Amino acid sequence: MNVALTPTLLPHIDVQPTPPEALVALQARFGAQLSTAWAVREQHGRDESAFTHVPPPAAVVFAESTQDVADAVRIAAQWRVPVIPFGVGSSLEGQLLAVRGGISLDVSRMNQVLAVHADDLTATVQPGVTRKQLNEAIKHLGLFFPIDPGADASIGGMTATRASGTNAVRYGTMRDNVLALEVVTARGDVIRTGTRARKSSAGYDLTRLFVGSEGTLGIFTAITVRLYPLPEAVSAAVCSFPSVDAAVRTTMAIIQMGVPIARCELLDARTVRAVNAHSKLGLREAPMLLMEFHGSPASVREQAETVQALAHEHGGQDFGWATTPEERTRLWTARHNAYFAAVQSRPGCRCITTDACVPISQLAEQVGAAVAEADAAGLPYFLVGHVGDGNFHMGYLIDPDDDAERARAEALNAALVQRAIDCGGTCTGEHGVGLHKMAFLHAEVGDGALALMRAIKAALDPLGILNPGKVLA
Repeated sequence: MNVALTPTLLPHIDVQPTPPEALVALQARFGAQLSTAWAVREQHGRDESAFTHVPPPAAVVFAESTQDVADAVRIAAQWRVPVIPFGVGSSLEGQLLAVRGGISLDVSRMNQVLAVHADDLTATVQPGVTRKQLNEAIKHLGLFFPIDPGADASIGGMTATRASGTNAVRYGTMRDNVLALEVVTARGDVIRTGTRARKSSAGYDLTRLFVGSEGTLGIFTAITVRLYPLPEAVSAAVCSFPSVDAAVRTTMAIIQMGVPIARCELLDARTVRAVNAHSKLGLREAPMLLMEFHGSPASVREQAETVQALAHEHGGQDFGWATTPEERTRLWTARHNAYFAAVQSRPGCRCITTDACVPISQLAEQVGAAVAEADAAGLPYFLVGHVGDGNFHMGYLIDPDDDAERARAEALNAALVQRAIDCGGTCTGEHGVGLHKMAFLHAEVGDGALALMRAIKAALDPLGILNPGKVLA
């Protein structure tokens, strides 16, 4: 589909007042678990997106159990009050903003690992459990949970946005790693989808429907995920290249040859420079691939030798190795902090991030076009990517009070997304739609599919109270 995209500048804000009776009912039920303090509301009314000046929610409910979530939703439904699920606030596309008013339902206190079935390689957790917390709880069993979006996001939020991250090239995304859910519906009912079995042909796949729904169809209260054995051997390497194009073409060759690389991350020279300053590293300030290999010692060695040979064909330097856990942790922590390092390189800025994912054969062309346009526009930017699965991010660093800079960045974003869609890719590989990508979703899926999505939303949330104004509005 070839549709000219209109840049998104600001969300449509239509805050409806919350009926005092609803707040009285919530106060009676939740007592100290309800807050209307400005500081608490403000904290729950912002995320890591570039959107500013959106009013905070009218109140925040701190849920501590499935029953709390169900009761909060029932009260909200009675008064037709919007409900916005909140985990740790790390979303990038405005998913948490109260553009229709209502209450924020904070599930961060629901942070228990409910069960670990090591023999089945599964765990069931509450939505407030973070990925680092889960991995800490299971490492003594020789297991790990591989989905790693960078931020220490909650499992609930990661499920809601269908997150992926640095390990997705080998282990898949949340879509592939969520087996079952406990969900509170828009009526306040509690339902369960899926099982701990590895497969099922029973009925509609409701689990996949809810994964990636961004809080618009239901609120997660328990999530069952796949676990994996810790690899016998792990080795990380960095490799510098003469150009971004050379690094990307090396990645394409790695994937097309079927090398089972675990991580393959691209950083451009600007990003490496920012990471060096932020994390006190001494990496060569040139386009770089940051890679990790998992497996037996022999298979790790074979993978590394194959990849190094491919890198040499494209002008890559000899690998620099991080072989100890401490060295690897430092390197990957620096990569995960690349976003914050780049933002700190322009004090006071906000970042408009892109999130395109394209077929691997199109990666070099799409990244090259994005870089060329950004250079011509003259805006500060950085480039990172989970390029092993075709996902890359341009981050445009703007003065939030400069409308011209914002418009220029949004135009660059729209052009990048249009090219991605035209070549068979998607407007978002992992961040979700939220507020920022609603027009892009329409361009990607078309009128018929969007109408079907709206029909599903209307059937599951007839009052329109679950995170309204996001994804489909």
